[in-house]
Amino acid sequence: MALYTTQAHVTGGRAGHGETSDGLLKVDLAMPKELGGPGGATNPEQLFAIGYAACFESAIRFVARKQKLSLTDAGVTSTVSLLPNGEGFKLGVALAAETKGLDQAAAEALVSEAHKICPYSNAIRGNVDVALSVKAA
Repeated sequence: MALYTTQAHVTGGRAGHGETSDGLLKVDLAMPKELGGPGGATNPEQLFAIGYAACFESAIRFVARKQKLSLTDAGVTSTVSLLPNGEGFKLGVALAAETKGLDQAAAEALVSEAHKICPYSNAIRGNVDVALSVKAA
């Protein structure tokens, strides 16, 4: 049984419009200038980057609470790249986590555990290369 389900609808693909069924998220989409498009609107890679960063940071906080760690703050920067893959495309991801309240070794262990439970990480494991980095402060 699902803990939560959401739905989004897009028309026009990368040059279209998308919104969630509850109406809380409405976005115009455009091909980035780097790919020959007009830019000026969001794109699927940006949406994936934000979703993954938010989900991964939540996983970090979840593991820290579960392990009773002294994490005082955290942040995640998600870099998503669109890469060639034969005749098609694939994604590459780099996640840079920042933690406060932990030493470097504890922060690295925390991020490693978060990567094991994060729904985005689990959804793409074995299909998308994910590079992790951690900076403890």
